[in-house]
Amino acid sequence: MSATVAMILALAVGTYAFRLVGPVLHGRVELPQRVQELLSAGAVVLLVALLATGALAEGGGFAGWARPAGVLVGAVLAWRRAPFVVVVLGAAAATAVLRAAGVA
Repeated sequence: MSATVAMILALAVGTYAFRLVGPVLHGRVELPQRVQELLSAGAVVLLVALLATGALAEGGGFAGWARPAGVLVGAVLAWRRAPFVVVVLGAAAATAVLRAAGVA
């Protein structure tokens, strides 16, 4: 067995174990309310960081102004509770229009 196959199998087993821990420990471990709030806030912070790096960076540099503007349009539409398809199409359309107008 090659090292690559062994690593893939190890990652697969680890991923399955992480997925299995939730249902197995549900009801057996009680987290304090403060810990639950911190975990919730941490998840939001991670998602915002992922959004920011995806919207602002490309190839180690700034992605240009069209992409962040499209993300902003999508965020506003999501905040206004538009359907998911409208959010995605609105963000894509805003980015495409700006790029067609010459905004990088």
